[in-house]
Amino acid sequence: MRTDRRGLLRAGLAALLVLVGAPLAAACRADAVALRGDWGEVSFAVELADTPQERSKGLMFRETLARGAGMLFVYEHPQRAAFWMKNTLIPLDMIFTDRAGTVTRVHHGAVPGDLTPIEGGDAVFAVLEINAGLARAYGIDAGSQMRHPVFSGGPAVWPC
Repeated sequence: MRTDRRGLLRAGLAALLVLVGAPLAAACRADAVALRGDWGEVSFAVELADTPQERSKGLMFRETLARGAGMLFVYEHPQRAAFWMKNTLIPLDMIFTDRAGTVTRVHHGAVPGDLTPIEGGDAVFAVLEINAGLARAYGIDAGSQMRHPVFSGGPAVWPC
């Protein structure tokens, strides 16, 4: 009888966690980005750069970036985008996405201070900058999917 009670208790707790945890996992937040692919899923705490002034400053002059953090650059509409590393002190990976949140290109290991343009393509809607090496370590590549509320206004591949 004691074993049956423990089993029922465990099953009840598991069901409760599923019911309570599902809405939390499904929720999109402005300060977080999730990425998924065949490799699994990962999320980053992000700062949003969605005005011309914020996009032009980006991560310039910062000496550190937490491992689970990044900056999400968002444009008003898909457009040609290129980045450079002027006044950027942290090596970065740049993850370019289209309007649906599909990763179209990943630039690995942008070099601090380098003025060479890093082309993202002709239809870039958002760019996630994270610490260099993380995109490769997690397996993030073209075809991966990004989830964030900014993709909600269009044909999101992974809607909120």
